[in-house]
Amino acid sequence: MRTPSSTATSKTSCCSKMGINRGPWKPEDDEVLENYITREGEGRWRTLPKRVGLLRCGKSIRLRWMNYLRPSVKRGRIAHDEEDLILRLHQLLGNRYSIIRNHIKISTTAIHAYI
Repeated sequence: MRTPSSTATSKTSCCSKMGINRGPWKPEDDEVLENYITREGEGRWRTLPKRVGLLRCGKSIRLRWMNYLRPSVKRGRIAHDEEDLILRLHQLLGNRYSIIRNHIKISTTAIHAYI
């Protein structure tokens, strides 16, 4: 069995830097992020942590906003008619989840759960 050489580069997490939080988000962190996005708008995720003072990497901040905090994110169960629409679109389009998502107002992760 081969062991990895010490000179081989390994892919590290974007949050592996010292001083970066990796655990659960605190409500006050969410509030800071929501206030900043409301005031300044979305974008420039890589430089946002320094401007806001969050100890998170830009990728983590972007994912938190896009998947949990964004006002357009729909929470809860999907309706029966939405489920039928997802299944019909999947039958028509295949695994093109981003195209399917454009036809309905739910997240891509919800679509994956029903296909």
